[in-house]
Amino acid sequence: MVDVRHLTLTAITAIVLIGTLYSVVHDTYLDTSNPLLSHLPHKLSRTHYFASKSNPLNVYFIKKSWGWTTLAFFASFITAPPQIRTKQRVFRFLTLTAIWLLFTSWFFGPALLERITVFSGGECIFLLPSGDLVTVPTQFCHTKSTLTPHTHPDLFTTLRAKMFVAPEGFRVVPRIRNGHDISGHIFILTMSTLFLADQLRPSFRTGRWSSLHGWAIAANIVLIWIWLFACYTTSVYFHSPFEKVTGLLLGLASFAITQLPFFDASRSRVAPYIYRAPLCRRI
Repeated sequence: MVDVRHLTLTAITAIVLIGTLYSVVHDTYLDTSNPLLSHLPHKLSRTHYFASKSNPLNVYFIKKSWGWTTLAFFASFITAPPQIRTKQRVFRFLTLTAIWLLFTSWFFGPALLERITVFSGGECIFLLPSGDLVTVPTQFCHTKSTLTPHTHPDLFTTLRAKMFVAPEGFRVVPRIRNGHDISGHIFILTMSTLFLADQLRPSFRTGRWSSLHGWAIAANIVLIWIWLFACYTTSVYFHSPFEKVTGLLLGLASFAITQLPFFDASRSRVAPYIYRAPLCRRI
């Protein structure tokens, strides 16, 4: 029987690499780490629906991808036959959730993705109305601070010396730019797609499902296809080529952790030792 993990791995790798190659050949991608471009609408947003960051796929699905993946996983897990509701499946989910949080939300301070961007040359930057770039301490980006003349007077006093007078109501949130911005979307979509495919295997092996579990499996398959399509749109329209490739590799590496022997419930275990008294001879 064909392993659904291998099919999914082949599909997502091909989609990201082909989409990335297409974006280079046809110049369709937006370099989101370029501070002069990242805040602008995509150059193809008026003619290509999925090049717009405000499209429903991006707003309601990609940006909430681990939430949808969590919902799909528990729908299939809770409705599954008792014999395949193993603790190893939950451990896999918790491990990937922890990895997702460490890379995108918190790692004893800033998230790992932010740390990588800064380490690779990223700076905390905001754009003035004139188009000039202003670099500020990285902590403002880590805390996602909103900067105004009222909240940060020292900063704007310095800017006044450079002939910038903040207009009424001026406020800005700086972002880390110019470093290597690993594609977080490709990372989480790769991890999510492979995880859901892996979670289908126990159900496929049992063969017999309740109607409720059948609907849950169908929802998982639909979501896998949505994630594959989202990988295609991200690969074609966003991030530099290398940032997409590193996002793919990070997603693959994260999923690979859950394939270590520790997570395999089917491993053979040593049978417990049972003492058997010797048979007494007949006299």
